[in-house]
Amino acid sequence: MKVFKTIAWILLIAFVGIQFFPTERNQSEAEYASDFMEVNTVPPMVQNKIKVSCYDCHSNNTKYPWYNKVQPVAWFLEDHIEEGKNELNFNEWGDYSDRRKNSKLRSIISQIEDDEMPLDSYTFIHRDAKFSESEKKEILKYMTQLKNKL
Repeated sequence: MKVFKTIAWILLIAFVGIQFFPTERNQSEAEYASDFMEVNTVPPMVQNKIKVSCYDCHSNNTKYPWYNKVQPVAWFLEDHIEEGKNELNFNEWGDYSDRRKNSKLRSIISQIEDDEMPLDSYTFIHRDAKFSESEKKEILKYMTQLKNKL
C-alpha cells in the first residue's frame, strides 16, 4: 500500500508540475485579405459551416474550449492544431498557387466524401461541427465548382 501511495503522490506532483508549462495559443484578431472567405464568393451556409467545422484547426484563430488550460490536453490540442494548419490554412488561401489550391480542394473533397473531416475526435465534443447530409452535399458541390474554375 505504501508503494501505491508513493506512486500516487509522484503522479499528482508531476500533474501539478506540468501545469506550469503553457502552450502558445493559436489566436489572432487580424483580418486576412488572403482568407478563403475573402478570396472566394462563398454561399452563406457553406461559409458558416466551414468556419464552424474547419477553422479551429485550419486557421490562425482557434476558439479554445475550457479544458485547453489543462496539461497534457493543451499539448495534444496545440500539436493537432499546428498539424492542421501545416496541412491547410484557410487564412492563407489567397497566397496559395493555383496548383496548390487545386490539390487542397481535391483533398478537401475526398476527405469530406470519406467522412474523414471533420475528425470524429473534434465532432465528439463540437456536435455543431458535424455535417448533415444536405450540408455535406452543398459543401462538396461548392468545392467541386471552385476546383473546376481553377
